[in-house]
Amino acid sequence: MPLTPATIDAPSLDSVSTQDLYRELLLRIGEDPTRDGLLRTPERMEKSMAFLTRGYTMNVTEVLHEALFDVDYDEMVIVKDIEFFSQCEHHLLPFFGKAHIAYVPNGKVIGLSKIPRLVDVFSRRLQVQERLTRQIGEAITDAIHPQGVAVILEAQHLCMMMRGVEKQHSSTVTSAMLGVFKTQLQTRNEFLSLVRRQGSGF
Repeated sequence: MPLTPATIDAPSLDSVSTQDLYRELLLRIGEDPTRDGLLRTPERMEKSMAFLTRGYTMNVTEVLHEALFDVDYDEMVIVKDIEFFSQCEHHLLPFFGKAHIAYVPNGKVIGLSKIPRLVDVFSRRLQVQERLTRQIGEAITDAIHPQGVAVILEAQHLCMMMRGVEKQHSSTVTSAMLGVFKTQLQTRNEFLSLVRRQGSGF
């Protein structure tokens, strides 16, 4: 019978610390958590996982607070080559790469530094690349109701590079085209042309 939130006996783990869980994991893979090199590993793992998944403690409203501006501008805004790091929810292995984001304003713009932070809100969680791409586009749409949003993510997945098919040079490209980027071919092509300029790999 597969485990679900309803069938897992969660209360029995209430008294077990996160570090104890990591210590048990080290034992189960055949390691000795009492040896010198691993003594503080459970503590480090707890801190590392909290940092890598800090997106769960962030939300779009707080990130964009006081960074939405009324501007009379209706041409494309592009922020490209935004580095991001995430973790595959299937194997808890990293995937990482670059995000290219564009939108056509409809009376409001987002402070430029907030767009990379918006990427972090969703990338610093357990993810699949397809959902991450869509979440970024929808968050911008909900925040400023632009004429359109385009998001492209290109990433390498360690779950493909280190295990499974073990293809070290493969990359995955996903896109989300909303509003005019979906309905107007010329707008979409302009975005793709500008992103490809100066060496983007997709």
